Amino acid sequence: MIVVMKKDATKDQVEHMVQRITKLGLKPHVLVGVERTVVAAVGPEVDGLKESLEAGVGVAEVLPILAPYKVASREVKAEPTVICTGSLVVGGGTIGVIAGPCSVESEEQLLSTARACKAAGATALRGGAFKPRTSPYSFQGMKEEGLKLLAAARDATGLAVVTEVMATEDVELVARYADVLQIGARNMQNYRLLEAVGKSDKPVLLKRGPSATMEELLLAAEYVLDGGNPNVMLCERGIRTFESHTRFTLPLASVVYLHAKTHLPVVVDPSHGTGHTYLVPQMAAASVAAGADGLILEVHPHPESALSDGYQSLNFSQFSDTMALCRRVAEALNRKM
Repeated sequence: MIVVMKKDATKDQVEHMVQRITKLGLKPHVLVGVERTVVAAVGPEVDGLKESLEAGVGVAEVLPILAPYKVASREVKAEPTVICTGSLVVGGGTIGVIAGPCSVESEEQLLSTARACKAAGATALRGGAFKPRTSPYSFQGMKEEGLKLLAAARDATGLAVVTEVMATEDVELVARYADVLQIGARNMQNYRLLEAVGKSDKPVLLKRGPSATMEELLLAAEYVLDGGNPNVMLCERGIRTFESHTRFTLPLASVVYLHAKTHLPVVVDPSHGTGHTYLVPQMAAASVAAGADGLILEVHPHPESALSDGYQSLNFSQFSDTMALCRRVAEALNRKM
């Protein structure tokens, strides 16, 4: 149920409703909007719930939540959520750009990339310290040493750090160094991991699984939101289809669809979504045109020598040109980058 409070409802009245929902065995989620506050009551059906909640002081109306994803739904919160952490702002008309190497390989590689990305207009630094690889013999990342290098790059450039966490036992460690916790496509339905980052105070970048439906993506986000973490960004990174001309198929209609269904910001990953460097600039621009709230791009000083994903990484010059192209599209739509 959605408990819509009156415009003049007091904090005490909202708190009373939170306590009332808790006593009924449901979980309350308070969402403060520009005009009014909404309290979502999530949990099993309770007889007479609507009537009981409607009797509360300061309540304007009580409505059922029709979507299976409760807290993520626009039924609960019509206003778009804006994620702000350090240098990174995603949503609210601002397009955040997260850029950097697929894997952290060395101090020189990471610092040079961070400086080049910031100079071109990126607002956050990406880099994998823990790398999920298809083969156990591939480079698995520098782990905590990589996290330390990411933190040092943040100190040197001021860019917020976005990096992947792969296991529940690593959440606390990664959160110690990162500004945003990334859940990779392979872990989108790792529900214990989603619950763990839901208890963190760090924003979460949740990537769509390669075979996941929109509803499955939103329900995965619901695990994080239900854990108490309201700062979730959804990431479209392409899905697996019968096509072989690209690494994945990048369905940009999902950006528009998600904006219609959820208040959560939507980020697009054209690097993984295409798998080919030459396709990335135009697809990044197309993502901005489709309304994406953010981009996440792979950038490497020497893509041909990258330890992972060099074939889809931009070099510094290509990244700068891509940013210029995307900026022109954003400006035409009265949006900021």
